[in-house]
Amino acid sequence: MEVDLTPDQIAFARRAVEEGRLRGEEEAVTEALALWEERERKRAEFLATIEDARAALARGEGRVITPESMEELAADVKARGRDRLLAELAHLQ
Repeated sequence: MEVDLTPDQIAFARRAVEEGRLRGEEEAVTEALALWEERERKRAEFLATIEDARAALARGEGRVITPESMEELAADVKARGRDRLLAELAHLQ
């Protein structure tokens, strides 16, 4: 495969080689492809979670979010956090 890079990309890769961060310019392309592959894997995982969420909603497993339910959730989180902190403090005494 032949890849045409812009002059800036070539300079960027050469600088990385000169600074010892890469063994050669080809490694820059390999690294870029590895990063792209990782990004695409994360994207696919994210899309799968969206599909899982949609399926859960279709099964009626969702929760209606209202300002009141958000306030209740915040109060619950604060209370659990406070309880955990108090338990940790009691453990230290």
